[in-house]
Amino acid sequence: MTADPSPVPTLRGRHVVLTPLQPGDAEALRLAAADGALWREWYTSVPTPDAMDDYIAEALAQQARGAAMAFAVRDADGGIVGSTRYYDIDRGVPRLSIGYTWLAQRAQRTGINTEAKTLLLGHAFEAMGCIAVVLETSWFNHASRAAIARLGARQDGVLRNHRRHADGSVRDTVVFSILDTEWPAVRSHLQWRLARHA
Repeated sequence: MTADPSPVPTLRGRHVVLTPLQPGDAEALRLAAADGALWREWYTSVPTPDAMDDYIAEALAQQARGAAMAFAVRDADGGIVGSTRYYDIDRGVPRLSIGYTWLAQRAQRTGINTEAKTLLLGHAFEAMGCIAVVLETSWFNHASRAAIARLGARQDGVLRNHRRHADGSVRDTVVFSILDTEWPAVRSHLQWRLARHA
């Protein structure tokens, strides 16, 4: 992995385009979060509409420190439907985590998330030279746990009392990972899944 992961790339697929997150994306992200009132799921990290500016500012601050790369998730028509990012970037290994992912209700179960993860994983392994990619979620986020497993990631374990949820309650974090040696098979699996959405 290069010493400086910047600039944040634009990653393009058939169903989704991932663009560098910008402060000007705030209004579109507020509308995306309102589609399904996603922040009401207590075990997620989806910002409320009023907190969106701060959410973007924090993501960009992490990015400026070299610890993250933040993206707006756009549908095939270019409309913003959510956000995702690389975080905990460790160039010494090299490895990183993919998370802070949320999508408007209308974008769920459309192929957008599968293709976004395919693009992110491909860039991490093939362009950034990562040897491992981590995905984490709350113990209580059963939908996210199932979605991560469907990607082909393997569960490494559970970190008890690891973080706090947005409401302040203690979070047990379920940790999954994909290794570079597993990426070719995972990529084939994801391409097969995407073909079903074509």
